[in-house]
Amino acid sequence: MGVSFEEGVSQLSQPGAPFATKTVEVAGVETEVFENAPPSLRAIFESARVRGDETFLVYEDERWSFAKTMGQVDALGALLVERYGVQPGDRVAIAMRNYPEWIVSFAGITSVGAISVSMNAWWTEAELRYGVEDSGAKVLIVDEARARDASTIAEERGLRVLVVRAEGDLAPGAERWEEVLPLGATMPEVEIDPDQDATILYTSGTTGFPKGAVSTHRAVASALTAFACSATIHAVRFPKEAATASQLPTSFILIVPLFHVTGAIAVMMSCFAAGYKLVMMYKWDPARALELIERERVTRFVGVPTQSWDLLECPDFATRDTSSLTNVGGGGAPAPPELVKRIEGSFAKGRPGIGYGMTETNAYGPQNSGDDYLRKPLSAGRPAPTMSVRVTDPGGKVLAPGEVGEIWFHGPMLIRGYWNKPEATAETLVDGWLRSGDLGMIDEEGFVFVQDRAKDMVLRGGENVYCAEVEAAIYEHPAVYEAAVFGVPHERLGEEVAVAILLKGGASLDDAGLREHLAERIASFKIPSQVEFRGEPLPRGATGKILKRTLRDAFVGES
Repeated sequence: MGVSFEEGVSQLSQPGAPFATKTVEVAGVETEVFENAPPSLRAIFESARVRGDETFLVYEDERWSFAKTMGQVDALGALLVERYGVQPGDRVAIAMRNYPEWIVSFAGITSVGAISVSMNAWWTEAELRYGVEDSGAKVLIVDEARARDASTIAEERGLRVLVVRAEGDLAPGAERWEEVLPLGATMPEVEIDPDQDATILYTSGTTGFPKGAVSTHRAVASALTAFACSATIHAVRFPKEAATASQLPTSFILIVPLFHVTGAIAVMMSCFAAGYKLVMMYKWDPARALELIERERVTRFVGVPTQSWDLLECPDFATRDTSSLTNVGGGGAPAPPELVKRIEGSFAKGRPGIGYGMTETNAYGPQNSGDDYLRKPLSAGRPAPTMSVRVTDPGGKVLAPGEVGEIWFHGPMLIRGYWNKPEATAETLVDGWLRSGDLGMIDEEGFVFVQDRAKDMVLRGGENVYCAEVEAAIYEHPAVYEAAVFGVPHERLGEEVAVAILLKGGASLDDAGLREHLAERIASFKIPSQVEFRGEPLPRGATGKILKRTLRDAFVGES
């Protein structure tokens, strides 16, 4: 081991160091920022030009160099400004699955000072219409699967529609990407202020339509710099591990949607900023992921915990070469300690890792990996400089270490608010601090522990039951493949604990066996009283997270 966490932070953030900080005013609040953070997303894309013919994107059998990618970014920027009349501040929406053109679109839109609006590719026509109307998008860039819905909406609202990878006929008014993109054009000159809006990402609301989380160029660039700072702190603390990781060029596999903050910011933009190779998947398939990891010598795997389980349980895992992987983890949900142990013991060099971020923090948050993670597998880790974390009681009082309350964030990577929703903004952002809605605590060493979403926690007869804790205990049973714990209504207790479980192929377990297993690990009131063993995978959203609300609604409807 090299230095302590505190020594690493001090070493890297002091004046003149790579991650030196300073205090500036952001949205009227004194905020610590990185001195060397890029001033805009355009500046990040411009820096990628020096990499020329190095491979940037791998999509199926396609290989895109940085030069080819930036040539298309320039052409799209020119198209948006000169053909579609897009000006700084205008919104341009992207609605497509994971294609290289999604990345080109994001870069082109933000490089001309417009705002990139990420639309969920799983949305229905009604949801897509809501996103267009809510954001006031001027142009829609879509793939063929969404072209018909987009053209109907565009005709109603007088929008321009640009379709990528279209093989069939297009609706009247829609234009084909390859036919109108002016390859060879230069990027229009545009001045971009760091505090200018850059992105709108729609959050997956639990009720009603989602909210559009708005981030500035400063916020996204700050999150990217914080990710780099956290990784560098880890490297100076564990130099032997860093030396092993440096034996191969860093590369990521993209296994989550680009319309999600993890895919767009934590993975795609990190690769753009650092010059890493990005291996793209059209959709999640563990067997295909293993094939690509082996073929492309991928070093970093970032997803939700269920995807790590999928990788380890895939029949092809034992026959595929995963020796290139140095980091296996991600975020989006707590990882059961049993999964952390399995990752550590299943890869030649791959160390487990997790991060705790949100759409509202541009995916950045406390990070935990390697030996720290093995020592504290229930913790999300510690944040890098520029991010502060605190825990408060319902009245806003800051709690002492070890006390459970709501987690709040502060830093330049936070969103500036929700698009056209001042009340929701005021409720979430208070004096420069963001209320996460998550319950957790911070220990004496500064490690953040996320207990549960406040709204997902089960309140059983006055006792708080944290679903993540119960799930962690369930996952220790060797027969369990997937498990989701949630609350269901109970006349006397208010709520009772329920669980849906998918067993591994050929494995067996019943209610009694599960309760016997849990009785040795958690208090009796936390043990699920309602158990459902399912014969099919648990429902997941686009990012791979298990949809507890769907399970809960089905459970309540059947009871």
